[in-house]
Amino acid sequence: MVVIRSEKILPIHLPVVDLSTERSMVRKLIVKACEEYGFFNVINHGVPCDTIAKMEEAAFDFFAKPLAQKKQLPLYGCKNIGFNGDMGEIEYLLLSATPPSMAHFNNISNVPSNFSCSVSAYTEGVRELACEILELMAEGLGVPDRWFLSRLIREVDSDSVLRFNHYPPILNKDCKDKDKSPSHNHTKVGFGEHSDPQILTILRSNDVCGLQISLQDGVWNPVAPDPSAFCVNVGDLLQVMTNGRFVSVRHRAVTNSHKSRMSVAYFGGPPLDACIVAPSVMVTPQRPSLFKPFTWAEYKKVTYSMRLGERRIDLFRNCTQLD
Repeated sequence: MVVIRSEKILPIHLPVVDLSTERSMVRKLIVKACEEYGFFNVINHGVPCDTIAKMEEAAFDFFAKPLAQKKQLPLYGCKNIGFNGDMGEIEYLLLSATPPSMAHFNNISNVPSNFSCSVSAYTEGVRELACEILELMAEGLGVPDRWFLSRLIREVDSDSVLRFNHYPPILNKDCKDKDKSPSHNHTKVGFGEHSDPQILTILRSNDVCGLQISLQDGVWNPVAPDPSAFCVNVGDLLQVMTNGRFVSVRHRAVTNSHKSRMSVAYFGGPPLDACIVAPSVMVTPQRPSLFKPFTWAEYKKVTYSMRLGERRIDLFRNCTQLD
């Protein structure tokens, strides 16, 4: 079990973007947040509260089932993260988030129908939100084709994913009296340090702390949860497609000693054969191309071959260019 012993923990307040305000201001705020933080919160996002509530209720109901019953579903995982030995205090569901795959998911016999319907409705809502944000980004960057980014996740064969992460409360066994709060002892890692490999992540979490981001090596900043907002972060592919102007920031999740935390992440991914390259407007003599072109299939293969903390994106840099 991985524990965090002595590190700098500095709380941070992410930029908040109100999508209901004037469009030119919204895109400026999004671009600024992506350049400075790689993360931001969005409010007035258009995803119905009822859709979110039904999804969360159905997901908590699933994770409350006996372990033997959950393990009957091939999409379920516990403790083990990925294929290379990474472990965490976590259980999860990993679903393909494209319309054809969601339709197939509805037909899995041991998945309750209310869960299938709730997840499908939620996925449609966050996919539209992701597309809207990507179009605002393209406009804010001055890309002539405002659909340059969003069409990649609108494609029928896009490789988008919906991941439910459940972090049960972990009580510290070393806490021998009531005056010693478990929060004062070592924090355990739920999901280790990493960056998201896809284009964009739309994250929803319940009102429990756990997300931490690292804007400087070795410094971790806890992010307070906001139940009224979605947390949005830049993925590795978006860093490449903006020629390094946007930053894919490393982050992790830690456990909470008193209450279970659940996060639901929509990872907007392109089709496997999509060529990942910055548009010409993002490449200038003053800022030459920082990355070699590659396909999402190539990058995904590298992602699955490495441990969580390893820096995958560096393998695709043009060796003559440095950030």
